Amino acid sequence: MKVRDDFPMLRKKIIYFDNGATTFKPHIVIDSVVDYYSNYSANAHRGDYDISLQVDDAFEAAREKVKKFINAKTTEEIIFTSGTTDSLNMIIKGYFKNHLNSGDEILITKSEHASLVLPWFLLGNQIGCVVKYIDLDQDLKVTIENVTKAITNKTKVIALSHITNVIGDIRPIKEISKLAHQRGILVMVDGAQSVPHIKVDVEDLGIDFLGFSGHKMLGPTGIGVLYGKLELLEKMKPQNVGGGMNDIFTSLKQIDYKPLPHRLEAGTPNIAGAIGLGAAIDYLEMVGMDNISKHDQELKRYAVTKLSKLDNIEIYNANTGGSIIAFNVKGVFSQDTAIYLNKHNICVRAGSHCAKMLSDNINVNSTCRLSFYLYNTKEEIDRLVELLKNKDILKESL
Repeated sequence: MKVRDDFPMLRKKIIYFDNGATTFKPHIVIDSVVDYYSNYSANAHRGDYDISLQVDDAFEAAREKVKKFINAKTTEEIIFTSGTTDSLNMIIKGYFKNHLNSGDEILITKSEHASLVLPWFLLGNQIGCVVKYIDLDQDLKVTIENVTKAITNKTKVIALSHITNVIGDIRPIKEISKLAHQRGILVMVDGAQSVPHIKVDVEDLGIDFLGFSGHKMLGPTGIGVLYGKLELLEKMKPQNVGGGMNDIFTSLKQIDYKPLPHRLEAGTPNIAGAIGLGAAIDYLEMVGMDNISKHDQELKRYAVTKLSKLDNIEIYNANTGGSIIAFNVKGVFSQDTAIYLNKHNICVRAGSHCAKMLSDNINVNSTCRLSFYLYNTKEEIDRLVELLKNKDILKESL
């Protein structure tokens, strides 16, 4: 894809394969943030003067862009947060904590990110709800058959990543939602790895809640989105209270909250982040989500084909559809591989990738991860493969 000139970070002559962690920012995003701080740097929803009203317009325009990008029904369903972790915690603590009972079951998998796992563990300790696991198939994927098998009459929530951050499998969320809703089960989705890479239509998927981050889709860090169906968000209790989210409070302790979405956005929001996220959405739509998805998956197939020819490489997710590859060099600790590649200006991730339970399925605690995006190329993959042919990686990493 002819987009590389739009990304200042690529001038550093590095090969960046850690897009699952965060992405580089194009000029349009950087310029939008600089423009806010340089030309109309006021607070949102606070002032009755021109530059503050300009902020209001830009901030709410970003919300409108998010709404259209994921095809929500209304901007009231779009809550700005600090990121996916914040969004998922708000959903679990603000809604499910008040709607689940002891013994109710939540279905997840062992390949989920910590941000989708740990809040459920904590809630289970608090109210007695039970976390259970959907089995993964031999390719570490989620199937409708295994979801159906895991459901009981106590199942109240299915909480899954749309695309997982290590295995990179694309879950059949639309089919899962249909199955769940037939049984009165709510569906909560971690979209951190899907919203940047494939077209996510919340109406088509039929999901109840979604969380995702701006920085994984070319936007700034510190901004995220919580989507929820309006009737569910209306029942969500604010996790933060303070300025901007109330209409009135009195010395008699009367409190009236503002309507959605502002009721769930206490305090000064990340204005620059929201504006930058809006610019990132403009850029993604200009390139085209279908084009991005096609490019990502083409790189994944190309890399798997090339790496599979090396007898010293073990790939753990060759048959998944996302743009992520988890691998190890045989006999070399993942961090040592990452250090070796860094010496050649290639950035990869090494570790458990916040998915520590996955070791139950793949029998290793640490892997190297390649995660591609729209500015990566086959030539970069060729360079990686050439370096991984080296039989002395361990020695050269020291």
